[in-house]
Amino acid sequence: MTADKPALHDLLPAGLRRSWVVDGTCPDLDLYSLYRARQIAGLHRTAVLDAKGGLCYTALDRKVRCLAAGLRGLGIGEGDVVGVQLPNNRNAVIADLALAALGAVALPFPVGRGGLEAECLLRRAEAVAVIAATEYRGARPAADLHTLSGALPALRHVIAAGPGTAPEGTILLAQLLRTDPAGFSPARPDPDSAARILVSSGSEAEPKMVAYSHNALAGGRGNFLASLIPDGTPPRCLFLVPLASAFGSNGTAVTLARHGGSLVLLDHFTADAAIAAMREHEPTHVLGVPTMIRMVLERLEETGEKLPAPTALVLGGAPLDGTTAAAAAEAFGCPVVNLYGSADGVNCHTGLENLLPPTDGPGVVAGRPDPRVAEIRIADPDTHRALPDGVVGEILSRGPMTPLCYVGSPELDARYRTPDGWVRTGDLGYLDGDGILHVAGRLKDIVIRGGANISPAEVERELTAHPQIRDVVCVGVADPLMGERLAACVVPRGSEVPTLVSIGAFLAGRGLEPRKHPERLLVVDALPLTAAGKPDRAALAERVAAGPPQAGQAPAPLAQAG
Repeated sequence: MTADKPALHDLLPAGLRRSWVVDGTCPDLDLYSLYRARQIAGLHRTAVLDAKGGLCYTALDRKVRCLAAGLRGLGIGEGDVVGVQLPNNRNAVIADLALAALGAVALPFPVGRGGLEAECLLRRAEAVAVIAATEYRGARPAADLHTLSGALPALRHVIAAGPGTAPEGTILLAQLLRTDPAGFSPARPDPDSAARILVSSGSEAEPKMVAYSHNALAGGRGNFLASLIPDGTPPRCLFLVPLASAFGSNGTAVTLARHGGSLVLLDHFTADAAIAAMREHEPTHVLGVPTMIRMVLERLEETGEKLPAPTALVLGGAPLDGTTAAAAAEAFGCPVVNLYGSADGVNCHTGLENLLPPTDGPGVVAGRPDPRVAEIRIADPDTHRALPDGVVGEILSRGPMTPLCYVGSPELDARYRTPDGWVRTGDLGYLDGDGILHVAGRLKDIVIRGGANISPAEVERELTAHPQIRDVVCVGVADPLMGERLAACVVPRGSEVPTLVSIGAFLAGRGLEPRKHPERLLVVDALPLTAAGKPDRAALAERVAAGPPQAGQAPAPLAQAG
C-alpha cells in the first residue's frame, strides 16, 4: 500500500481470520470474482430490477467492466478509496462491482447526507474520487461535492451520474460507461483486504467509518442471508433501505455476488412504491426498518390490498415491537425476522422458525447468535470481564463478519475494539440459559432525569401497543430543573390523538413507574427519516425543544426521580 492511501489494518488475530477460510465459512474470493462466477453460471438471470426495468447478469457485467476500465483510465486502482453517493438504482450496483473489480475500496453513503458530513467522510477516508447523482429530488449532489473538492486535497475526480447537465469540472458517468472493456483485466485483491467502508448512522459527533474485507461481506454477512434462504434458491431481495447504508451492504456483495440473486430497488422509499414493487416483482425477502413497514401497513389498511407472501420480512435498524411484528405477519403472511445488527460488526436475528419473533423475558429478543456470522458474549462495560447467563452487560461481537478497523480514527479502534479483536457494541443485553440474545438498550441512549436513568427504548416498546399510536420515538430534551425530560414523538393511529394524560394512564396500566412517563408530547403526521432510513431522533428532539410548553403539562414531582 502506498503512503498516500489510508492504512486499513485488521484488528483480528490473523490466524483466527484465516481459520474461517480453512473451514469453508468464508469463500476466500474477492467480490468481483464471486460475481463473475455467478454470471457465468446464469448468464441471463435477472440481476437488478429498478425504475428502468430489468438488467441481467451479463448486461450488468458488461457495464461493470466498462466503468472499471474508465476508472482505471483516470488512474484509480487497488487500495484507492472512492466515495459513492447514489440512490438505489443500477448505477449504484455497477459502481459497487466496478470498484471491486479494480481492487479499490468503495465508500458508499446515502443521498441526503449533508455537505459537511460528506466532506468529513471523504476527507478522513482520503477518497481519490466520488461518484454522485447529478440531480436527486431537487438536490444536486455532484455539484455540491465538486464545490467541496478544494478542501479535499486527495480528491481528484467528481463523477456525475444520471440525467441532467453535468456540473462544470465533473466527469460524466455515462462517458465512462462507454469505455471499451475489451482490454480490461480485473484485479485480484486479497479477499481479506478492504472492499467497502460502511458508514455508521450512530450517535457519534461525526459518523463512524468501518472497513470491511471481501470475506467479511461475502462470508460473514453472506452467511446471515444464507440462514434465511431455506432451500438455497437465489433470493429476490427488495431493499427498502439505501444500498449505501450498513443494512444495504447486504445488497451487491451478498444478494448478487454471494447468492446469485436479484435486487429489487426503489430510488426513494414511499409506502405506495414499496407496495407496487411487492405486487409486481414478488420478492422473496423484503428488507427495511420497522418505521417503513408501519407506513406500508397503514396504506394496506386503507386499501385492503393483499400482497404475495415473501419468504421473510427482515426488519432491522431500530427495535421491533410486538405490535408491529404481529400486524406485519398477518398482512404479509410470512415470518417476521427481527435483525439486530450494526455497521460496527454485530449481527443476530430471530430466524424463520417462528412466524413472530419470540417475546420471552425483558428486552428485545434478538435470536441465537450464529458463529458463522458473529459470536456474541456479554461483558462488564467497565472491566470487560465476561458475565454469566442472565446478567445484563455490554454486548461484544466477534466472527467472520467482524470488520477490519475504523477508518481514520485510531481513537475509535482503542475505544471499541479489545486487544483480541472483539467489537464493543455499546449496546446492553444478556444471553439467557438457552443461548438466546436479549437486547436491553444502549449504554449511551439514556435520558437522565433528576439523576435517574430512563431508557427511551423501554418506553417506546410499551407505547407501540397504545391503541391511538401508530409509531413513536422517545427523545430527551434539556430542562433547567431536571436536567432532561422525556418527550414522546407520536404518529397517531386514526383520527383520535393521544394526550400526555392518556399516555401516562396507559403506561401506568402496563406497570411502568411514573418517573419514566413522557412529560412532553409531539404529534406528527409521519416520523422524519435519516438518509439511512432510520427515524431522525435529532430532528425530532430539535422540534420538541423549539415548541411551546403544552397545555395541561405539569412537571412530575422530584420524588418521582428516585
